[in-house]
Amino acid sequence: MTDPKDNVPNEDEPQVEGDATNAEQPEDLIEAEGPDVEVPTDAPAGGATDLSPEDEALLADAARGIAEDKLSTEDRDLVAEMRADMLRAQAELVNFRKRVERDREANREVAIAEVVRALLPALDDLTRAEAHGDLTEGPMQVIGQKIRGGFEKFKLVQIGEKGESFDPNVHEAIVQLPTPGATGQTVADVVEPGYKLGERVLRAAKVAVAVPA
Repeated sequence: MTDPKDNVPNEDEPQVEGDATNAEQPEDLIEAEGPDVEVPTDAPAGGATDLSPEDEALLADAARGIAEDKLSTEDRDLVAEMRADMLRAQAELVNFRKRVERDREANREVAIAEVVRALLPALDDLTRAEAHGDLTEGPMQVIGQKIRGGFEKFKLVQIGEKGESFDPNVHEAIVQLPTPGATGQTVADVVEPGYKLGERVLRAAKVAVAVPA
């Protein structure tokens, strides 16, 4: 026979309610709700974002400053010397470029001057033809205008005018004419006009000079 005492629960043992198979299963757990966060697969590592060139330059300067703070006095002096050498080299490069451009422009002006000087005899013929009235009409008038227009593009200017003061820098005196009442040297007549290309005198004007008698 079964002892009734065997049906009395032992208060010292933990009580288990229900069958062990009714214990909470993983599917019974409540899943935490929250917004889904999408992480782009092409996002830069470490959450880095694109920086503007100015920001990158500031970061580079800051990093350079931090690195230099950790240098010894000798190393700092070396860095300062190298930086000064770099700035000096940059200045020399700028000056070299300026000299090259200046020399190139000067060589260009010399080349143009030589070509124009070689064509001055033809321009003299046009001037003589114009003085004789051969360029008043017809095709020669059009040709003369085109030739002179081409010279004007290179800033070719005729010099030597009757009545102006004699200037040995732009005039070549081929004869002196003692003139009563003359108080100075003036151009009495232009035998052959001169020409300037910009500030360069290609040919001085050949003139007769009136001088005091």
